[in-house]
Amino acid sequence: MAQHAPPARGARLGRAARVNGSVSTDSTVNGAVLLLPGASRWPPGPLRGLARALARAGRAQGLVTHSVLHGRGADRVEDARWAADEVVRRYGDVPVCLAGYDAGGRAALRAAGHDAVNSVLALAPSLDGAPGDGSPEPVKQLSGRQVLIVHGTNDAHSDPEASFRLAAQAKKANRATCRFEVHSDGHRLREHQAEVVALAVDFVLGAMVTGRYSRPVTDALAAPPPLGLRMPLASGFGRSLRG
Repeated sequence: MAQHAPPARGARLGRAARVNGSVSTDSTVNGAVLLLPGASRWPPGPLRGLARALARAGRAQGLVTHSVLHGRGADRVEDARWAADEVVRRYGDVPVCLAGYDAGGRAALRAAGHDAVNSVLALAPSLDGAPGDGSPEPVKQLSGRQVLIVHGTNDAHSDPEASFRLAAQAKKANRATCRFEVHSDGHRLREHQAEVVALAVDFVLGAMVTGRYSRPVTDALAAPPPLGLRMPLASGFGRSLRG
């Protein structure tokens, strides 16, 4: 596996997410989730709630969750790749899920080609105008990964249609791609955060541990475009997660 040098401006891993003061796993680490935050001017959106939920849900399965803390002038994609290297250094050859919000969502999608990455979760990814030369966002690096994109339909900061177009391109080469729309929600996914977090936990556990998903995720992965890429996130999702 190619090693990425530590970012020049000081990216690091935050300490593992905890439950009631205890780290999220008691023994062997079987997988790691890396949380990639958005631009500094935005609150962390659903990532804080997701960290707590994954610490609870993943503890028995040996999942550990770290936030990636960026330095000044960070290249978020390179930081994500370095963080995946750091997971392998610390825990050995374990699968990695990149879970990002806003600019972190784009970084998660762009860094998916790292050998350790088996899944990508992009929440309200900021794709507008990227990569800046008029060409579409790359999708080749998503091949062989489980991919979930979640976007609010009223997002005024990051165009939901940009993530739909990326998902449509990715689906052509990677059937394990799906996208959920959170109707009436904005960029921070605040109105339906409980459902977004429940969906994200379901996806991460399925991709990293069990190989099983709730029925809506299973249906979204199996459905041809555009159906599986415009799947509505139902109000109350997660109350009977495996139902």
